Amino acid sequence: MSNAKDENDGKWTRRLSTWARTLAILGLIIAIIGVTLGRYDVVPKLVGFGGLALGGLVALIAFVLGVIGLLLGLRHRSPARGKAILAIVLSLPFVAFIATRPALSGKVPAIHDITTDLANPPAFTKLPLRADNLAGVGTVDNWRKIHAAAYGDLKTVRIARAPAQVIADAARIAKENGWEIALNDPAAGKLEATASVSFIRFHDDIAVRATPADNGTASIVDVRSVSRIGVSDMGVNAKRIRSFLAQLQGA
Repeated sequence: MSNAKDENDGKWTRRLSTWARTLAILGLIIAIIGVTLGRYDVVPKLVGFGGLALGGLVALIAFVLGVIGLLLGLRHRSPARGKAILAIVLSLPFVAFIATRPALSGKVPAIHDITTDLANPPAFTKLPLRADNLAGVGTVDNWRKIHAAAYGDLKTVRIARAPAQVIADAARIAKENGWEIALNDPAAGKLEATASVSFIRFHDDIAVRATPADNGTASIVDVRSVSRIGVSDMGVNAKRIRSFLAQLQGA
């Protein structure tokens, strides 16, 4: 009776371990295909990101099955435990990567339009502002309230350089950061550019405005960074503005 039970348990160990290994590999394939197709715009960005999420879910199932298969394999000394170990090795880093993304972004609100000037954000003239820019907030007043509570540190800055020079410096920094410049107008004190985020290359649009102060010898500078898709930007736009202004002030 015991031998029959051990043989049955051994079969389940082999099956679980094999399924775990197969699903771990499948999860990685799904994720790689999704983000690659999204990167090159073969499919919409969110569809490609969905492939990453789906791959993560498959990898999670593989990890659970792998752990069960490993425990059973150790108990019954099944040679299939090698498959279970491989499943865990392949799936655990992937699952951990997906699970830690929200935590690494910190506690940020579900908004995607970030600026240093809530009353009068820099306008986009060359690049179009997304039609659903109020998605997730409903009204401009609600957006301002959420933005002010989360990003109170983002303020207009004063730079002791003429607007034309500020925009010239901004264009140079934008190129150094790998942004694609759509508008560079030092005379008007305007710069517009597009930045790409992560391997899948989500696109965020940036507008820089420099207005004269002190008879044109200084500039009042504001920046706006807007994600083209999605509701929450995971704090990316605010980080970009902080970094850019630090570079611009130190130019």
